[in-house]
Order: sequence, then structure tokens, then C-alpha cells
Amino acid sequence: MYNSENWTLKQTQENRLRVFEKSCLRRIAGVTRRDRTRNKEVCGMVGLLRDVAHRTQQRRMQYFGHVQKMDHIRYPKLAFYRYVHGIRRQRRPKKRWTDMVKDDCKQRDLDIHQETEMTKHRSACRSLVKLPMRASPRQ
Repeated sequence: MYNSENWTLKQTQENRLRVFEKSCLRRIAGVTRRDRTRNKEVCGMVGLLRDVAHRTQQRRMQYFGHVQKMDHIRYPKLAFYRYVHGIRRQRRPKKRWTDMVKDDCKQRDLDIHQETEMTKHRSACRSLVKLPMRASPRQ
């Protein structure tokens, strides 16, 4: 999962990640395919609540909020808002990180502009990304 907030994944790549994750979980749980145990049951045995695609989406949205809070002179923010001049080849355009963020916003029934506004408010951003609040310090 290292650096997964910058991944641009197609659907086939996400499916491959899910298959690999399930095979690793089966090995951890000591369950083989011959046991005919469903993937949900294997996830329950291991205690996994979210799959790898959901975790990468969550990390991507968290990093998007981090980029939005940066100063305008920082390179990640400049790269996010810059337009690259030139002509692309006459094929299907490659998927960009901004396209992934827009897709994530669509899945959450938000527009990217609404998401940008929400990042200005820390509590709204945390509730959107669904990160647990930090525990209060002990007294």
C-alpha cells in the first residue's frame, strides 16, 4: 500500500489487486480453495472490513485534502492545477490522478469543487474521508 494514494488504477488492475489480496488472506487464514469457503467468510476470519480498492480510494482522498491545504507554490499543488500544453497521440487518453479523484467524488455523490471546499474545514474533510478522530490525550 506504499504510495497508493498516487496510483491510477483501471478496473482490471483493481480486480487483480482484489484477487491477490484474497489469495493472501486465504493463506493467512489457512484456508484453501478446496475448502469452498467464501471470501466474505475469510475476511471475517482475518478481521478485514474493507478491501484494497476501498483503502486506496480512502488514501487518495486523504492526499487530495492534503494537497488542497498546501500553499500555492508547492509542486504537488502546482502539478494538480497546471495544464500541460501539447498534442496527445490519437489513442485513448491515459488515466490521470485527477480523473481518479473525480471518479472518487462521483462515487461519494459530490462534485470536485464541493470536495475542494470541504477540505478547508478539517472536521468535514475527516468525516468525508471517514478517518477516525485522534484519541484525546490522557489526563
